[in-house]
Amino acid sequence: MLGQSISKNSFVLGMFALVTAGTLALTNLGTQDRIAAAERAAQQKALFEVVPPEQHDNDMLSDTMVVPEEAKAALGLRSDTPIYIARQNGKITALIIPATAHDGYSGDIDMIVGVLANGSIAGVRVLKHKETPGLGDKVDLKKSQWILNFNGKNLSFPVIEDWKVKKDGGDFDQFAGATITPRAMVGQIKRVLEVVAAQHDVFFPQQPIAAAIGETHE
Repeated sequence: MLGQSISKNSFVLGMFALVTAGTLALTNLGTQDRIAAAERAAQQKALFEVVPPEQHDNDMLSDTMVVPEEAKAALGLRSDTPIYIARQNGKITALIIPATAHDGYSGDIDMIVGVLANGSIAGVRVLKHKETPGLGDKVDLKKSQWILNFNGKNLSFPVIEDWKVKKDGGDFDQFAGATITPRAMVGQIKRVLEVVAAQHDVFFPQQPIAAAIGETHE
């Protein structure tokens, strides 16, 4: 009787463990799917802020290109982050390029820079930073509209010598009480544009850069 009781209890415990493990596995799988969906939605939202849906007709998250190996150092990349492609009727209209400024006041500033086929900036968004609240964190659009000042800019507007903060004799505003953060941002965004200009045929095949770039601006 004792042996039968032990066997029965062992069987019940084994079944309970099996059911529990199965339930946990299913719960984990469902959670992973929700997390993946949330991450995709967040990524898509960031891309749409740079290149709005009405300016492309493809799925940018699924339409990517590899960052050329020779460009990684200039972009400040330490991992294989893709470049996202915006297309309209099959034609590449813009690229959303990852970049990192390693000379922020409190460390790395991760960003994406949208560059149009004519070499102008579609938009810039900071994805991650550790800058000082109330000072350097103004690179975040939630804190300040400073980042919008790059829209429409290119290496001719302002001229390349003026791609500096005003304290350094350049064209871009710094923050009150904080110069290091905007200086790092301006320098890295300029390097992104230089990478695209140097390899324009690679990034925008069969789409020559506009000859009249920088001639007309609001």
